[in-house]
Amino acid sequence: MARQDHRDRADLIGTAHALADAARQATLAHFRSRDLAADSKGAAGFDPVTAADRAAERAMRDILRDRRPQDAILGEEYGEVAGYSGLTWVLDPIDGTRAFLAGTPTWGVLISVRDEKGPLFGLIDQPYIGERFAGGFGIAEMTGPLGPRTLAARPARPLDEAILFSTFPEIGTPQEAEAFHRLAGKVRLTRYGMDCYAYALVAAGHADLVVEAGLNPYDIQAPIAVIEAAGGIVTDWSGGPAMDGGRAVAAANPQVHEAALRALAWTGA
Repeated sequence: MARQDHRDRADLIGTAHALADAARQATLAHFRSRDLAADSKGAAGFDPVTAADRAAERAMRDILRDRRPQDAILGEEYGEVAGYSGLTWVLDPIDGTRAFLAGTPTWGVLISVRDEKGPLFGLIDQPYIGERFAGGFGIAEMTGPLGPRTLAARPARPLDEAILFSTFPEIGTPQEAEAFHRLAGKVRLTRYGMDCYAYALVAAGHADLVVEAGLNPYDIQAPIAVIEAAGGIVTDWSGGPAMDGGRAVAAANPQVHEAALRALAWTGA
């Protein structure tokens, strides 16, 4: 039996795009504003949140309250709302708030809808560039300044030819950093600081791997939907499910995924 019928799929897809449209408007009202202030949510270190984060999530929640009141919500800024449909909308209004503050266009809005088995459909949206990456329900596509395109992850190639992304060079714990840099020493090119845009580039066929640690569910569920729809694979560092966050390996194909897991050789807790 299909996880969703066709009519509900169409409504879920339409709702996801409506959320992304609303978040675009809310975030762009603040992006590159010279008087944009940020509070820190972190007890240790700078974990910023801005008026744009809060406004975008409120706008998305307003739409869900009107269009999908039966569904649960998990959002970065305002937590959980219970539902009774078996579906949960997982929202990250700005993934990459540090990039947002710095004026770089590599932050994005992450939207997904999931059931008990995992993400069904997801969007990675970059409002300033105007690119939107969609995956799930048989859809694997992007739209942007160059027009619509099909998403297809890169075919297999040796690990020493691969491009690897991660947000922070000082990834995770010392043990996690050691494992990551062991992998980074085996690839052709490692780049940092791309936030969710790195996952979009894997889905679009421009990169091979994203490896991160310390993720929350709202950081990874939309990328899982988009990358898997494009033919890629996303797991934790041991090859298990990654939808609850923690450590993630997003790979363009099973071969580079297997090679990355071998290089990480993760046996830590």
